[in-house]
Amino acid sequence: MATLSPKIVAGPQWLEQIRAWARDLGFSQVGVSGIDLASAEPHLLEWLAKGHHGNMHYMERHGLKRARPAELVPGTLSVITVRMPYLPRNSTVPDWQHRELSRLQNADEGVVSLYARGRDYHKVVRGRLRKLCDRIATLVGPFGHRVFSDSAPVLEKELAVRSGQGWRGKHSLVLSRDAGSMFFLGEIFVDFALEPTEPVSAHCGTCSACIDVCPTGAIVAPGVVDARRCISYLTIENQGPIPEEFRPLMGNHVYGCDDCQLICPWNKYAQTTELPDFDERSPLVGQQLMALFAWDEPTFLKKTEGGPVRRINHERWLRNVAVALGNALRVADPVRAEEIRAALLSRADHPSALVREHIAWALAQLD
Repeated sequence: MATLSPKIVAGPQWLEQIRAWARDLGFSQVGVSGIDLASAEPHLLEWLAKGHHGNMHYMERHGLKRARPAELVPGTLSVITVRMPYLPRNSTVPDWQHRELSRLQNADEGVVSLYARGRDYHKVVRGRLRKLCDRIATLVGPFGHRVFSDSAPVLEKELAVRSGQGWRGKHSLVLSRDAGSMFFLGEIFVDFALEPTEPVSAHCGTCSACIDVCPTGAIVAPGVVDARRCISYLTIENQGPIPEEFRPLMGNHVYGCDDCQLICPWNKYAQTTELPDFDERSPLVGQQLMALFAWDEPTFLKKTEGGPVRRINHERWLRNVAVALGNALRVADPVRAEEIRAALLSRADHPSALVREHIAWALAQLD
């Protein structure tokens, strides 16, 4: 985007109109943040220095640009922040938490993170942010802007907290008293100034449920996640072998992990989405691991079309499912164990060394 020409917009009526348009587009909340994030830079640098970002090298490459909106998009004067709930429309609040927790007890079922069961949120959120920008232009005239949703070096959670979308929970996610944490974040960097909205106070108190429940101990301090231990990172961002020490702890997770959110008391207030985009797609919900392992590449591509799961490719999908099958093998009765063993052996000569390694590990769980 070219350098923006600044303009000044004052008055709460502007924000109220933007909020009304945003609600029509499926956003549940709108806030405004300033662009001085200097106080967040030391924490970012420390997190990177400790290697908590794992192999997500793009976080290092962009450096402090993540904390400097006006360097990322020259001319930016304000950041409009939004949140969009993604709990599927058919979810019953708060019963959805119990339903999802029960899935984790069924060793034969492959569990895909809730946010990944519908359409790719990057496209949905950014597309609706662009529509919101079109409406804002009718209010302020042509203006410079750029929209984001987990799609560029942006400190999304910091901007969300500063603009009052919620506070930073001990699991590092943004938490709201009226919406829990089951929402996507998005931002519009704009070349006009809006009055920042007030942040909210934190309400985690002495609760440590998210820290205690994490299977791999990835929450190494309140608000600090070591991605290298996180199941979401291990099953999605990680492109190589999953460290053996974490494989038995992954249970039946095959894409992402919601454990810290499922246990969070504030998620009894989670909001369901209004958008059909985030409805659960049946091929990814309630499926047996052996059925998921049987998908060839064309089937995988067809079943994950339009969704975020496709980003890991078929090879890593088989890697993840093989680990879950190994974990199921350890607790299976003799008949089921033989069925799982046969399924694993059917791909034991897979052309990918990555897949073969994880299948060999899974088969060894029978010993």
